Amino acid sequence: MTGDERFDVVVLGGGPAGSSVATLVARRGHSVLLLEKERFPRYRIGESLLPATVHGLCRLLEVEDEVAGAGFQVKRGGTFRWGAGKEPWNFLFAVSPRLAGPSSHAYQVDRMEFDRILLRNAARHGVDVREECPATGVLRDEDGRVRGVRYADRGVAGTVRARYVVDASGSTGRLWTAIGGSRHYSDFFRNIAVFGYFHGGKRLPGPDRGNILCAAFDEGWCWYIPLSDELTSVGAVVDHSRASAVQADRVQAFLDLVGRCDIVSDHLADATRVTEGVHGQVRVRKDYSYATDRFHADGMLLVGDAACFVDPVFSTGVHLATYGALLAARSINSVLSGDLPEAIAMAEFEGRYRREYSVFHEFLTAFYDVQQHEDTYFWQARKATGIGDTDLEAFATLVGGMASGDTGLAAARRRLVTAGHELSAGIAATGPAQTPSGERMATLFRTPVVREVMTEGSRIQAGGVPGRPLLPGGLVPSADELGWATVG
Repeated sequence: MTGDERFDVVVLGGGPAGSSVATLVARRGHSVLLLEKERFPRYRIGESLLPATVHGLCRLLEVEDEVAGAGFQVKRGGTFRWGAGKEPWNFLFAVSPRLAGPSSHAYQVDRMEFDRILLRNAARHGVDVREECPATGVLRDEDGRVRGVRYADRGVAGTVRARYVVDASGSTGRLWTAIGGSRHYSDFFRNIAVFGYFHGGKRLPGPDRGNILCAAFDEGWCWYIPLSDELTSVGAVVDHSRASAVQADRVQAFLDLVGRCDIVSDHLADATRVTEGVHGQVRVRKDYSYATDRFHADGMLLVGDAACFVDPVFSTGVHLATYGALLAARSINSVLSGDLPEAIAMAEFEGRYRREYSVFHEFLTAFYDVQQHEDTYFWQARKATGIGDTDLEAFATLVGGMASGDTGLAAARRRLVTAGHELSAGIAATGPAQTPSGERMATLFRTPVVREVMTEGSRIQAGGVPGRPLLPGGLVPSADELGWATVG
C-alpha cells in the first residue's frame, strides 16, 4: 500500500460533474485530486445539452471556445410530437427572452469527446487527474467525518486524505451510501430506456436540423438526436414492466419499439443501424429516476447521478450534474477560503440543488401529463391526477412549505395537475413547427412551470449579474462566481 497523500479536495469520477467541480475548486487555488475508474475516452449516454451548460458552466470552466470549436452539432431547441395535436411543435431557446442572443443555442455532443475535453481541461487547471483508479471506500476520523478515500491504482492500494470528498461517480457507484440515508426511486418515472445508433437518418428541415426530436407513441416515447450529418442517437422509453422482454432480445425489442413510433420510423426509413464499434451496441437503462435523502454529510458531497436523476425527456441530466458541481465548488471554496462557516455554505448547496431538482421534477411531471388524452397503459399511468402518494410525498418534501399528511398530498397533486393543464395550453398556443406560430412561443414561456425551469440556468448564463438570494435568507454568488457571498 502506498502512503497517505493529502489534498484539499478529492473528486470521484471524471464525467461532466466530476471534472467541473474539480476545475472550479482548482481555479480558487486549492489542491484537487480526481480519481476516475475508467480510461478516457469511454462511452456515456446523455448527448443533448442545454444552453446553461454550454454558455454558463463552460464559460466558468474556461473551456467555452474549445467546446464551440469541437464541431458538435448546433441545437436550437427541441421539436416535439407530444400533446393533443398530431403535428410536431418547437421549443426554441431563442424565443425565451432569458436566452436570446448569441447564447440561444446548445449542442448535441459525442460524450466521449465532450467528457475528454472537460477532463483534459481539469488537468490544465492543475487538477491531479488519475485514470483507472477506482475509489474503494471512505476514510473517517474518530468523530465519523469523512476525511478521504481508499483507492486502487492498477492493483496497488492507496489512501488519500482530504478536507472534502465529492462523489461524482454516477448512478452505479456505491460510495454515496457513506453519507447515510437512502436513494428513493420514483414510481411515476419508473421507465426503461433502450437505445442505439443509426447512420443515414433524415434531418428536420432548415434551421431545426440540429434539434432533438421527441415523439410520443402508444407505448411510450422516442428520442432522435442528430449527433452529426450521418450519426443519430435513437432511444425508446417504455414502462418498466417491459424490462424482461427488452432484456431477452434487446436488439429486436429496440427495433420493434422504434418501428411503432411513426415519425421516428419515417426518419429512419433509409438509415442503417450501427452494429460495430462503440456505437454498435443496443444498450438499456432502467429505474433511473431517483434522489438521495441528502446530498451532503460531514466532509462529503454528492453531485451528478450520484445524487439524483429525473428523466431523459428534456435533456436535463448533464445540466443537473454540472449545476450541482457548480454549487458544490462554490460551497467548498467558501469554506476552504474561510469566507463562510461550513454549515451555512453546505445549506446553500443542499437547498439550491434540491430546489433545481424539484423544479425539473415538476416540469417533467407536467410534460408527461400533457399527453393525458392518450388512453394506453403507459400514458394512463403517467397522469398527474393518478400520481401515487409516495411520489407526492417526495415532491412535497422537495418543494418545501407544504403541510404534511393528506392536506399536503392534495396540495401537491393540485399543483402538478395545474402545471400540466397550463403547459398543455401553452403548447396548443404555440402552433406546429415550420409555421409562423411555431416560432412564437410567448404563451408557452409565460407558463409558470416553464418560467421557473428556465430561471436558474439563465442566471448562470448571464454571469456576473448581481442577484438576490435564491433561498430565503440565503447567499448570492461571489464576484468571481466561484464562491458564495452574503447580502448587504
